Amino acid sequence: MVFNTGAALLDAIVLAVVCKEEEGTYGYKITQDVRQAIDVSESTLYPVLRRLQKDDCLEVYDVECGGRNRRYYKITEKGTAQLKLYRTEWVNYSSKITMLFSGGETA
Repeated sequence: MVFNTGAALLDAIVLAVVCKEEEGTYGYKITQDVRQAIDVSESTLYPVLRRLQKDDCLEVYDVECGGRNRRYYKITEKGTAQLKLYRTEWVNYSSKITMLFSGGETA
């Protein structure tokens, strides 16, 4: 993708991916799901997960899998509220950009 992805957009994408899984999902799967929308490395994604956890948007727990612990991430109430805000903002933002690209004017 030729457009840079800002921190807020990356947070929104991660929250949208995590909220799809009611019981939570693990880091590698989150990376794969996010990559369906944007090109992102694990070294970029894991700090986002830690920041969202620190901001109480995600809770983290470990599950033993094949003799190793797998870290799972689950969206919190605060994360759900933040995602709702991001979705509203995205609709407004993307419609204005689309309007400009199509030759129209924005309000």
